[in-house]
Amino acid sequence: MSHEAVFVLVLTGVAAAMMASNRVRYDFVALTVVIALIVSGVLSTGQALSGFGSSVVVMVACLLVVGEMLDRTGVARAVGSFILERGGGNEIRLLVLLMVAAAVLGSAMSSTAVVAIFIPIIARIAADTGIARSKLLLPMSYAALISGMLTLIATPPNLVVSDGLVDDGYEPLGFFSFLPIGIVILVLAIVYCVFVARPLLARAGADPAGAGAGRDHSIAGLNRRYGITGRMHVVTVEASSPAIEDLAGCRILARRRPRPGQGLVPVAFAPGMELRAGDQLLVLADPAAIASLTARPDFSLAETLQDVRGDWLPAVGAAEVMVHPEAPLVGRSLTNDEFRDGFGLEPMGLLHGAEPPQPAPRSLKLRANDRLMVAGPWAMIDALIEKTHDFVLLAMPGDRRGVPQAAEKFLVALAILGGMVALSVLNIVPVVVAVLLAAIAAILCGTLTPETAYRAVNWSSIVLVAGMLPLADALEGTGGSQAIVEMLFDVVGADSPRVMMAVLFLLTAVIGLVLSNTATAVLLTPIAINAAQALDVSPYPFAITVLMGASAAFSTPVSTPVVTLVVAPGGYSFGDFLRIGVPLTILIGIVTVAMTPLVFPF
Repeated sequence: MSHEAVFVLVLTGVAAAMMASNRVRYDFVALTVVIALIVSGVLSTGQALSGFGSSVVVMVACLLVVGEMLDRTGVARAVGSFILERGGGNEIRLLVLLMVAAAVLGSAMSSTAVVAIFIPIIARIAADTGIARSKLLLPMSYAALISGMLTLIATPPNLVVSDGLVDDGYEPLGFFSFLPIGIVILVLAIVYCVFVARPLLARAGADPAGAGAGRDHSIAGLNRRYGITGRMHVVTVEASSPAIEDLAGCRILARRRPRPGQGLVPVAFAPGMELRAGDQLLVLADPAAIASLTARPDFSLAETLQDVRGDWLPAVGAAEVMVHPEAPLVGRSLTNDEFRDGFGLEPMGLLHGAEPPQPAPRSLKLRANDRLMVAGPWAMIDALIEKTHDFVLLAMPGDRRGVPQAAEKFLVALAILGGMVALSVLNIVPVVVAVLLAAIAAILCGTLTPETAYRAVNWSSIVLVAGMLPLADALEGTGGSQAIVEMLFDVVGADSPRVMMAVLFLLTAVIGLVLSNTATAVLLTPIAINAAQALDVSPYPFAITVLMGASAAFSTPVSTPVVTLVVAPGGYSFGDFLRIGVPLTILIGIVTVAMTPLVFPF
């Protein structure tokens, strides 16, 4: 083995250790790999940066835009409403519908986004039917992962595998080329979750903190959940143009003013808003601060509320959100003022795991899956919920149901999605062109603005994909991939392609538990192709094995955001994932090894 190959293998190991530690951002690791390959001379600058011009990167970015279109136009939420209508109170029927819907949606948009959309839907189902949300959330997230086994565009690893085949001179994978295998796996997973996982999940999700997303969805219910009492006050303005520069710890959320024939009309408060005698203000403050404010001659206390209600609701409200596991805010400490300035909302309470709630936190040390109750103008709450890479909506009070921002473009979005699939399946244009056309059409047809489209792209994921792709080239060019293949042959022999497939699936599934599935696919695709060439068989069964294994991250709660997102709202433990995820992974591995050569002959 050459010195360069040894260097690349060591670099791969270091990158894997950095990712597995969860202390270093994946995109930073990818950029470190790029720099190391350039400085070491293993790749030229152009070769090391070639990933940023890859068709895979273009498709990943455009697919995120298409997913945002499906969210903003209400297509994804319409599926949730359909489940609520058709599922009724039948637990098994709801479970099957949820898993099918998550898999179908995930085949055309980000699986992480699908899970984020379905969490509040399942919370509503749990509240309306009394079914434990722990029985529904984990199977739904597993189905979202399995969506990666249905279509070429469902997840970045599929694009990586297809691109790896093209780089070695083979034909790319088709849009639905491995769909038969994926459907069998989805049906198997549904049967497994209904008859095996469901009884086990009945004992999960204890949620000792009482912060479950599936309970009382009213603002009063949120207040009880977070232990918030006596902080909402109605204050009457006694003098026109009162001095409000220094409110001594009080924050005005809304103003009500009498209007002829309309009574008291509420509006969200904004800095510089005029105040007159007789106006009523909704003020957020602790008892000491409100006592100081109402001791002044220009304000008087009208009443103290337990929650926002009545005439105030059209202007201000509250919601429960969860910190996204991949949010840039994770690990940061924010004061109330910083959070208020950044998002225009008041953090009312904080929940972390099973710890007691922290009402009125003065500072926020945000960790992945922390839950926050926020209060303020509905427009600001909507804006926060739109930041899908930062926060996931857990509960929107039943007092007010959100409407998709571009609901009038519902049919347009369906037409764009159908056109993208048709162009790809009929091979009218390459898949990358079809996806790019769909993203452009989404903007031109007004389903979202260019600014929203750019915000929809998770740039850290783009950097991760672009930075890791050259590592596969380096492994191949230096002989590192061939060296690994030879070691595999020493261990398993060279007699049975199926045995090699089983080993590849196991490697992919295990490595994918600590690395991102994209990085795993980047590393193992060239190894799979080299192994097939050494056995003098078709590379497609081996490549499909890596593709399936990359989406089989069922066994730990930290392997992918798709499952990490459901940990807090479902109240799951690490053991729940081991008990349910490991057997499912083994079953999928058996199906993959047995069925793939039937669809893709050796």
